[in-house]
Amino acid sequence: YCVEFKTESLSPHCALENRPHARWMQYLRVGHTVCVACQPPAMTTPTRRCSGDGHNAEGGKILHWEAVGNSQCQGTWTKIRQLKQCSCPPVHSFIFT
Repeated sequence: YCVEFKTESLSPHCALENRPHARWMQYLRVGHTVCVACQPPAMTTPTRRCSGDGHNAEGGKILHWEAVGNSQCQGTWTKIRQLKQCSCPPVHSFIFT
């Protein structure tokens, strides 16, 4: 499944990232919608959910995220909705780990 989030805040370290495998961090912007896919490697066995997907988050609750590979690139977002498949462009699509 996929979860759409609205980016509420992000650290300035995201824009400074220039390593080839991590340049995607430069495209993060406050106010943008991002999609995060929950796939089997990240799912917990009993619930078949990904940790941090905001499943129990009520509307408007601020949730925290951190980029893999650069712990200084972090921020907050609010959950918009859960979908069967992601609908964001590739540059705004991510995977739970």
